[in-house]
Amino acid sequence: MEESQGDFLPSDVPESTSSNNCERNTSSAHSNRWSGFPGVKKRGHSSRSWIKIDQDGNVKILELDKAKIMRQCSLPSRDLRLLDPLFIYPSTILGREKAIVVSLEQIRCIITAEEVILMNSLDINVVQYKSELCKRLQAKKDQSDDLPFEFRALELALELTCMSLDVKVKELEMEIYPVLDELASSINTLNLERVRRLKGHLLTLTQRVQKVRDELEHLMDDDGDMAEMYLTEKKLRSEGNTPHEINPLTNFSGGTRQVSKSAPVSPIASTSGAPRLQRAFSSIVTASKQGSLSSSHGGDNIEQLEMLLEAYFVVIDHTLSKLLSLKEYIDDTEDLINIKLGNVQNHLIQFELLLTAATFVATLFAAVAGVFGMNFAASIFDYPSAFSWVLIITGAGCGLLYFSFLLYFKYKKIFPL
Repeated sequence: MEESQGDFLPSDVPESTSSNNCERNTSSAHSNRWSGFPGVKKRGHSSRSWIKIDQDGNVKILELDKAKIMRQCSLPSRDLRLLDPLFIYPSTILGREKAIVVSLEQIRCIITAEEVILMNSLDINVVQYKSELCKRLQAKKDQSDDLPFEFRALELALELTCMSLDVKVKELEMEIYPVLDELASSINTLNLERVRRLKGHLLTLTQRVQKVRDELEHLMDDDGDMAEMYLTEKKLRSEGNTPHEINPLTNFSGGTRQVSKSAPVSPIASTSGAPRLQRAFSSIVTASKQGSLSSSHGGDNIEQLEMLLEAYFVVIDHTLSKLLSLKEYIDDTEDLINIKLGNVQNHLIQFELLLTAATFVATLFAAVAGVFGMNFAASIFDYPSAFSWVLIITGAGCGLLYFSFLLYFKYKKIFPL
């Protein structure tokens, strides 16, 4: 490796060159070596602008790269891809060991127990989230709040996302209802094209709302994911535990001797092992009490988060129901249009039947007239009024035949007359 790197270094560099020049040459050599491979990405150039909001509502603009965020928040690289503005991912809420990764529409942030790292953007939802979070944190600085910091930040993200989607649904309703009413009264190509375009917007918005709803439902169904999202409790538990609270069965007789749970009891020391077993039993009871208290406390926290998620689940579910009702209205309008078009088609078929019957009768009359128009000798031509009587009888017969067709159509209920 060193020999391959040395091929790229100039040979006329003196040994007294400064370390900065050496580092610069080395970095340029590495960049030249990897520039020939298009599939290899350059590292160290992915720093972006982030907004950091602490618990007091103070805002700070930072330039952070992906590696630093991964080390600070203990996040894998695939979670950071959800926050990349160059990619479009569905709405996702992930609970990790030290952070909550939130990707809801345009609001993409990392929530920890002490701060919120928000993707710096000029989008109106991001600006509103930043200003509203700072306002709430500064307003509740001197007030007691049951919700921890991460839940307040998550609540605001859910609130703004639900409000944004609901506003878009209302705008779509105001735009699509008049178009559907106009289409029902006047079926033309322009109205059909407008409805087709709005229906595409409706399907896209329905998928976005459905994804947020499914994500909330998934979180409420999984107690483990909700427990992972309680970052403040995990931080206090990790900072406040002492060694004997972590494993109370390992220290006996003032911590001078450690005994394993599965260690066999010697028969020689069985007479003096009763107090030791009694102390072990008492420590087991104490540990079980502490575990039950911690589990009950965790259950309360899960229930608290579940109530928070359930409140916004009801909101997003109501938004989804409005979209579904709007889709049903579009389907009903399409059914009405199909009924109208089918009715028009039926009238055309009825008119075509009438024309076909009239054409058949007229063809018979023309055939009789054509026969008598031929040049052949017949005694009937000796009477001047004979041809007139032929025309009258033929016309009456054709009229009777046409009337018979109408009675047959009425009898078969092809169309009402």
